[in-house]
Amino acid sequence: MLIAVPLGLASAIYLSEYARPRARRTFKPVMELLAGIPSIVVGFFALTVISPDIVQRLFSSATFFNLMAAGIGVGILSVPLVATVAEDALRAVPRSLREGAYGLGARRRTTSLQVVVPAATSGIMAAIILGLSRAVGETMVVLIVAGGTGGSSFTLDPLGPGQTATGAMAALAIGSDQVKGSGAAFPSLFFVGLLLFAVTFVLNLMSERFVRRARRHG
Repeated sequence: MLIAVPLGLASAIYLSEYARPRARRTFKPVMELLAGIPSIVVGFFALTVISPDIVQRLFSSATFFNLMAAGIGVGILSVPLVATVAEDALRAVPRSLREGAYGLGARRRTTSLQVVVPAATSGIMAAIILGLSRAVGETMVVLIVAGGTGGSSFTLDPLGPGQTATGAMAALAIGSDQVKGSGAAFPSLFFVGLLLFAVTFVLNLMSERFVRRARRHG
């Protein structure tokens, strides 16, 4: 989210407040098209470019498979979703608020950051929560780049390999009613899947609540 939120919000503010109509008609479909890129493509890009050329060059102690590169890849995947929903929320702000700010002598930057963005807070929060929900459910990027295997232990070290919930499910499942590991591995995967469902369900409910609030105030 440290990658997705700043880039997504900056893109949304540009498209809503600064881009000319022709530029917006060009960049908005491109942004929506980026949301459809398969996650395995981003995972391969993170494995071959982000990990060796960015993470390992900045941090000499980083391993080839590391959680930081996986996080950057997931952040890139979440940018289009955050930008699209946030841009729709910004454009839903009544034009009268902008005109009132300009009438008081406010500059465009001041109007955008201190008038439009606060007025669209609910929609922006919904975009962030949806982006977080997208990141929580991502599988292929973290499975490929983080280096998680069936026996990996939980770690918070971003420079080393690690295991995520979705990565564990993909690594342990072998396409049948059996999984790798001990007898407890099979019911454990059901518990992990139930936990992921609960988390994403709560996040989606929260985003829906923010969207309804934004529409009501709009």
